Amino acid sequence: MPRLLLAPMEGLVDAVMRDVLTQAASYDWCVTEFVRISNTVLPARVFHRVAPELRNASRTEAGVPVRVQLLGSDPQRMGATADVVARLQPAGVDLNFGCPAPLVNQHGGGSILLDTPDCLLQITRAVAQALAGRVPLTAKMRLGVRDKERAVEAAQALAEGGAELLVVHARTRDEAYRPPAHWPWIARIAEAVKIPVVANGEVWTVADYQRCVAESGCTDVMLGRGAVADPFLAQRIREAQEGIEHPPCTSDWQILLPLLGHYWRGVEAKLEPHHRPGRIKQWLNLLRRNFPEGETLHQQIRPLRQADDVTAVLKSVGAL
Repeated sequence: MPRLLLAPMEGLVDAVMRDVLTQAASYDWCVTEFVRISNTVLPARVFHRVAPELRNASRTEAGVPVRVQLLGSDPQRMGATADVVARLQPAGVDLNFGCPAPLVNQHGGGSILLDTPDCLLQITRAVAQALAGRVPLTAKMRLGVRDKERAVEAAQALAEGGAELLVVHARTRDEAYRPPAHWPWIARIAEAVKIPVVANGEVWTVADYQRCVAESGCTDVMLGRGAVADPFLAQRIREAQEGIEHPPCTSDWQILLPLLGHYWRGVEAKLEPHHRPGRIKQWLNLLRRNFPEGETLHQQIRPLRQADDVTAVLKSVGAL
């Protein structure tokens, strides 16, 4: 059965959003936002904060396994930190070589490392040795920094270092999140390594998924912003594999409303009041791509600055 994974998305998919999205649809596993490893080996409490699911057998409330993602460039510190994480018994450890953020790249982390395959090899090998098979090790990469010519070499370095599976976001660092995604390049990488490869990038609909599979040759796909914009996308994909068409509709919105309320309660518990409205606006801005009701609610909430006012609107529409 083809696997569907939920992508790590810094500033968008935290533990609260993972909880909601894995209630809305079934995933084979999901990955946390990255934990940056720089000057020191981080203590366990940092990982419990980023991945509270570690206290629940590394699963969301819906039972979806959660892997912890690490980002850094120092092999020794990455390995030592991976040992700390492994003792917490996560569903797996994932390495981030895909983040395109300038600040992260300026400090030698994320996708900038794709220009130095030897560094990828050293980091991955150090982490694999530290994990010693206790939990699975995966890695996420892009197609390079400025061009795609070293993408295969980078993937081979990660596989040689000990990554058991690669997720490939089908764009370079410089392409950021601008369409299109270059899915045929994923097929080149899959042919060049002996480990499973998962396709990622620009899958917003069932039709996108089907084209991605056809062009990448990968049966496994990681969903990112498309899953946030349509929390039922994974479910629609699975139904389509059985010949069932299920486009977004009003009945879906009615199922989504209480999940919006659940998300808001999670945001209330996690963030200070002045930060809360921005999180629900961010989600509604994506939901309005697929749901007219999301556009209406977004227009109601967009001008609001006070958390209590957001709560009142969510109550008025039946989300709370």
